[in-house]
Amino acid sequence: MTGRPTGRPTGQRPAWVDFVVIVTLFALAGVVGALVWEWVWTAPYGLVYDHQWVAEDEAALQGQFSGTGWYVVVASATGLLVGALVALFLDRAPLVTLAAVVVGSALATFLMVRIGLALGPADPQDLAANATDGTRLPAALTVSEWSPWIALPAGALVALALVFIGLGPRRHAQSEDLPAG
Repeated sequence: MTGRPTGRPTGQRPAWVDFVVIVTLFALAGVVGALVWEWVWTAPYGLVYDHQWVAEDEAALQGQFSGTGWYVVVASATGLLVGALVALFLDRAPLVTLAAVVVGSALATFLMVRIGLALGPADPQDLAANATDGTRLPAALTVSEWSPWIALPAGALVALALVFIGLGPRRHAQSEDLPAG
């Protein structure tokens, strides 16, 4: 016998490779989610008065909170989609998959928030400091402090649980486990 035994069947990749692939998929999903979030969000406008930015009207005031709403929608859908794909195709070691989904969804959240905010308009209060009265400026894309850290990971974990619980026993049945017929 040459070499040392690996403890896994020949041709099977190690579990750490699945971990890296899953985290990478989530990172890519976070970048795409940021692009989608910024794309679907419509910036409300305000006016500069006395070097301060104020919402133009009631609709603009309400629109300041739409960034968080759209973030939750896009992040939840992203988490559900990637979590389901990972659970369906990269689930050889369920505990490794679970750990990778937790780490990957946190990374995706971080990337989605940072990139999305960077793609959105600059803070209008900063711009208003040097603008003349009556200048029309878009609001900044913002998100509340805690919602980002819940939406995407929760979506991913819900999808993972649904696939693992709903399809687990049927998907892992081996031919030797089936009754002879």
